[in-house]
Amino acid sequence: MATGTDPRSATAAGVPAQGGVHHPSRATIPARHLRADRWWLAPAVTAAGLFAFVVYSTWRAFANDDYYAAPYVSPFYSPCIAQNCVPMKGGADWHVFGAWWGLSPALLILIFPLGFRLTCYYYRKAYYRGFWASPPACAVAEPHATYTGETRFPLILQNVHRYFFYFAVIVAGILTYDTALGFRNARGEWGHMGLGTLVLLANIALIWAYTLSCHSCRHIVGGRIRTFSKHPVRYRMWGWVSALNARHMQLAWASLISVAVADFYVYLLASGVFDDPRFF
Repeated sequence: MATGTDPRSATAAGVPAQGGVHHPSRATIPARHLRADRWWLAPAVTAAGLFAFVVYSTWRAFANDDYYAAPYVSPFYSPCIAQNCVPMKGGADWHVFGAWWGLSPALLILIFPLGFRLTCYYYRKAYYRGFWASPPACAVAEPHATYTGETRFPLILQNVHRYFFYFAVIVAGILTYDTALGFRNARGEWGHMGLGTLVLLANIALIWAYTLSCHSCRHIVGGRIRTFSKHPVRYRMWGWVSALNARHMQLAWASLISVAVADFYVYLLASGVFDDPRFF
């Protein structure tokens, strides 16, 4: 039969003896897959999108400039916890690290939202497929001879996702405060709104939606409940989080794009490309 498991038939068919789908114990199918569609397109687009964000965020994180245009602050630089931060009127400008810190203050805070996203269940799927080809697509064999999953270093560190979730909630709360400060003018007077306010509002809404749609959040809200009828409030909250969780992939991409757009908008203002249009 074409799907026999005789290792000699695999060698005769020109398939080298190796692990994975071509291991002697597996069915003898010479082709790596039987898909006729452009299965490579999805992982290629995913890899391109994530790579573009990594390049952009790396540039902005190390730039250490043009991240504050009163009253707006880039989400990459908030909270700013180094003494070399640009003074921000009423903002999250906390000098936790003294003058000895000479690098960009963004490097001190980005580890938390970055760690949350890197360990996120959806992003694991995205970069496992896009970069590591593990596997590159459904019904397409991965090129690795062995598979250990997330049982060894460094992938075993993915299990700290829940703890990064707690930090992500704190960062989202601070960014919400920054967004509220967007209802001021450059002199710090309340009761004003510009285009930047709307940009920050859209960004924080997507960040909260993505954060709350997290699988860890869903488990925290509704996990370990044996009888939902005895916990009606948690059950209702679990239903809301579950509805968001069904859109976790879309929210992951939307919030990734929105945080880059918010940072770039502040960069344009701070570098003097144009002035923020004010509505009132």
